[in-house]
Amino acid sequence: METSVDRIAEPWGPRTPYGSGARWPARTDMYLRPGTGPDEVERWVPAASVLHSNGDAMDIAVARGRIVGVRGRAADRVNRGRLGPKDLFGWQANASADRLTRPLVRDGGELVETDWDTAMGRVVSRSKRLLERQGPGAIGFYTTGQLFLEEYYTLAVIARAGIGTNHLDGNTRLCTATAAEALKESFGCDGQPGSYTDFDHADVIALFGHNMAETQPVLWMRILDRLEGTDPPRLVCVDPRPTPVARRADVHLAPRSGTNVALLNALLHRIIRNGRVDHEFIEAHTVGFEELTARVRECTPAWAARICQVPAASIERAAELIGGAERLVSTVLQGVYQSHQATAAAVQVNNLHLVRGMLGRPGRGVLQMNGQPTAQNTRECGANGDLPGFRNWQNEQHVADLARVWNVTPETIPHYAPPTHAMQMFRYAEQGSLRMLWISGTNPAVSLPELARIRRILSQDRLFVVVQDLFLTETAQLADVVLPAAAWGEKTGTFTNADRTVHFSGKAVDPPGEARADLDIFLDYAARMGFRDKDGAPLVGWHDAESAFEAWQRCSAGRPCDYTGLSHQKLREGGGIQWPCNEQAPEGTERLYTEGFTWAHPDVCESYGKDLVTGASMEPAEYRSLNPGGKAVIKAAEYLPPHEDTSVEFPLQLITGRTLYHFHTRTKTGRAPQLNAAAPEVWVELSAGEAAQQDLAEGDLVEVATPRGAVRGRLRITAIRDGMVFLPFHYGYWDTAEGHRPGGDSGRAANEATITDWDPASKQPLFKTAAARIGLVERAAGTPAPAPTTTASAPAGTGGVPSTTGGPQAVALHTTEGRP
Repeated sequence: METSVDRIAEPWGPRTPYGSGARWPARTDMYLRPGTGPDEVERWVPAASVLHSNGDAMDIAVARGRIVGVRGRAADRVNRGRLGPKDLFGWQANASADRLTRPLVRDGGELVETDWDTAMGRVVSRSKRLLERQGPGAIGFYTTGQLFLEEYYTLAVIARAGIGTNHLDGNTRLCTATAAEALKESFGCDGQPGSYTDFDHADVIALFGHNMAETQPVLWMRILDRLEGTDPPRLVCVDPRPTPVARRADVHLAPRSGTNVALLNALLHRIIRNGRVDHEFIEAHTVGFEELTARVRECTPAWAARICQVPAASIERAAELIGGAERLVSTVLQGVYQSHQATAAAVQVNNLHLVRGMLGRPGRGVLQMNGQPTAQNTRECGANGDLPGFRNWQNEQHVADLARVWNVTPETIPHYAPPTHAMQMFRYAEQGSLRMLWISGTNPAVSLPELARIRRILSQDRLFVVVQDLFLTETAQLADVVLPAAAWGEKTGTFTNADRTVHFSGKAVDPPGEARADLDIFLDYAARMGFRDKDGAPLVGWHDAESAFEAWQRCSAGRPCDYTGLSHQKLREGGGIQWPCNEQAPEGTERLYTEGFTWAHPDVCESYGKDLVTGASMEPAEYRSLNPGGKAVIKAAEYLPPHEDTSVEFPLQLITGRTLYHFHTRTKTGRAPQLNAAAPEVWVELSAGEAAQQDLAEGDLVEVATPRGAVRGRLRITAIRDGMVFLPFHYGYWDTAEGHRPGGDSGRAANEATITDWDPASKQPLFKTAAARIGLVERAAGTPAPAPTTTASAPAGTGGVPSTTGGPQAVALHTTEGRP
């Protein structure tokens, strides 16, 4: 059966209900450029989603040398053919007229076009001069969560063994660092325990700070289909905003920002007190339960209610659902990761599963979600502040093993201290010890906190900035060298989603002009720098994506993220496969920890853990004493108040976040007409109560100010909790909708106002803890806020706000039997 739907107006498309334990029915979604019929498509090229972390498998439609659309892959385990709005429409950014097509260098204060030899010559010359005069610590690399595995791994080898720097991190530090740290704290190693198929079996699903409907819309479609089928699961939602998830939840808890640990400790208190624990599992597979019990003994729902400002009865009801579940799935995302005590809170969600024995079986799993499509790859490949293959920088045997793989001496690989996280790299640049920063595929001039400071750092004469990207972003404008990169669909590689599913993504068309694949840029740099192994052979011995993948296989062999059973051909032909995939598991591994926690042993673990308050790394002997047998660690945490709280001058809590129709700084989605029209401009969200108290109305132009800066936008009154103000963080100071010209005032970017603060353990910036005030700039005069009505930004009232629609240009085709 075929149907057509406006996928801006109806973002999640039609329902295909199914019951508990059944297989999710297929539904193939397809969108082709208007005027192009399916019979005009000359070939379909396999790929997967690049604008969120779900890993939706799709085929790219090619006609006359151009990308003309996409369709979902019905056989794939992740999405069963479905695509979200960003999947359906985001590919159009590839063909934007303002793509970078030639390298740029700064001459006389201006960026001017040049050739590749000149641009790379400047990068190599500066690199060699800094290495000679100041050493490896003068050079840093800041990458993204959107490149391919093969590119991250190559970059990691260049940075760690070529340059020898400790300064390599990704913008995954902003979205998924806490996920990695929480998994390491509890299980000794990164890697999601659960699988998306667990949603097919769960009877209770708990979402902690995870607006799944907007950040991973296809996964939300899976839950919606369960809710419409027989034996629907019960939902628990923890989120201060009225998200689509919250509106469908059986229990919605909207805590005050920064109080997640208090709330989770109360849930644990109630579950333990009510005897809803699996003592056999705890005894066999964990350490630390006694400490947790002592820590939460006084953390009653009434105690948490006073701190979180939510009803104690609602906390008790949530604890009843979670404690009574036979098959519990929990997810965690930015509402936890970007808030106060981020790692401590995420670890407590792991504790819910450990005390209940809810791991390793269908419908029993926790997913510390990612925010970006290849965030998992940055972590596996060591491009995010870890060593490749989930090796432990404190374990000399792990460093020696990595040196063996790379054929270098162990001393070549910096491991004298933890790898430098992104926030520290920018501090080093601010202080002057870091003199060259290579930024690939990310836009920190919009995405990092306290933007006035970030712009000052990037604008320093002493800092040599290289930017590798598709467009002349806000960050690229500040660069000394700009390298034009190929986009998704213009290069070949693999990437791994949030449940460890690896997909192949093929080259459908050539990149525009002289733009090059990121891998080719890194390979060129390595060759020009003359990096060698200890025998004098090229350090980077591969030449294309397939040979880079084979090199990564050798690095991953025997490690938790073992790729030795995978290949480009196998993934191209068979679709997504979950790692570890090796001789013992040739078709992949659906769930981890079905037989215990083998990667938590002191000899093999990725991390010995950190103090959740100070962030100090545990010593190997300390971890060995705590966990000699390699069990899961139940790590307790005390609630501590946020560093910045409200005051008479700044009475509101500012939180930032995403919307369904955009990704990060809109570099791509702002150039897709349907997505940009759905959310064209920044807005501000406030509750009806707060708006009335300040005599504000829908559409009023308001200013949100903090001690660091201010942002202006039109007001949307929603059912967000009182005392809080929300800003979407996607909008920079370039007016994407109007020819991408500088907008002048930078007051559109939410991060003008956010605080330079980060979680002590994960080092993830805290975008949801600033104190703010709001004031009127001008009355609306009948103009509503440009916020979507289909999302968490839906207006609290119905009068005067037109519904968000996409019209004929946003109509997609859906087939529930076979392909269209």
